[in-house]
Amino acid sequence: MFRICSLLAVIFWALPLHAGQAEITGAARVIDADTLEIAGQRIRLGGIDAPEMSEYCVDTQGKRWRCGVWATEAARDMIGQRVLRCVDLGQRSYDRIVGRCYLDGRDLGVKLIEAGAARPCLRFARGQGRERDYIAAERVGLAAGAGIYGGPLNPVAGFCKVDRPRQVAQIVPSGDCVIKGNVSANGRIYHMPGQRDYDRVTMRGAETRWFCSEAEARAAGWRRARR
Repeated sequence: MFRICSLLAVIFWALPLHAGQAEITGAARVIDADTLEIAGQRIRLGGIDAPEMSEYCVDTQGKRWRCGVWATEAARDMIGQRVLRCVDLGQRSYDRIVGRCYLDGRDLGVKLIEAGAARPCLRFARGQGRERDYIAAERVGLAAGAGIYGGPLNPVAGFCKVDRPRQVAQIVPSGDCVIKGNVSANGRIYHMPGQRDYDRVTMRGAETRWFCSEAEARAAGWRRARR
């Protein structure tokens, strides 16, 4: 049965979707949270970046935890033995296909980001037309404090940085929800109106959030700015 499934996966890989693209379908072996193997072919998920297996993160209490191992196990639990459909994006990374994979019809990259097992790799997500979807997924992960979003974020991989960030419209608060939350090297911090840095905090992108009360902010795992 395994040989038959492997053969079918290779056949599917050879079938073109449209010019410049091909598909590979089959059960996946998870190498880490952004690298899979199907029928002997390694696939690097495009537009996302997961912690390395040896990588540590820090939680809200300042304790180190093995986020790389956790992210890999989270991906394995998410995928299980189910069949993935992956699209070859026409790029290569260290002899790996760069692809976009779908689990139950949904972009696996979105699911991994929402679960806090990966972050958007904006340089490539933008070029592959997934920037908006992956940033939206990151907002979900941040709001839930899922996985790597449950504490201060490690610096994004250098190859993921964009040379010229797009101007993103500033997020407008809703009603009386005027407490500004943003994620920085110091963690998840909220700023009250009248505090020193309140006006300096620009509410743009996935790592910002408005809160309606301090209780709401604290319940979400954010702490008040000292000044």
